[in-house]
Amino acid sequence: MKPEDLEKLVTLQMPFGKYKGRVIADLPGHYLHWFAREGFPKGEIGRLLALMQEIDHNGLKELLAPLRRKG
Repeated sequence: MKPEDLEKLVTLQMPFGKYKGRVIADLPGHYLHWFAREGFPKGEIGRLLALMQEIDHNGLKELLAPLRRKG
């Protein structure tokens, strides 16, 4: 993980699927866990979804709050 990845979580929008257009940090946990079970997409979006799933799974979403206020 790179520090700028956390910033991407609060700015980058989901490019496809049911939640297309929603910021990655705002994706529901069940959707992130579905990817964890079924497999994350390749590339940067998959890496960021996996990171967000870990953050959500461990109850650490509040760590992103300062980055939201910054933007």
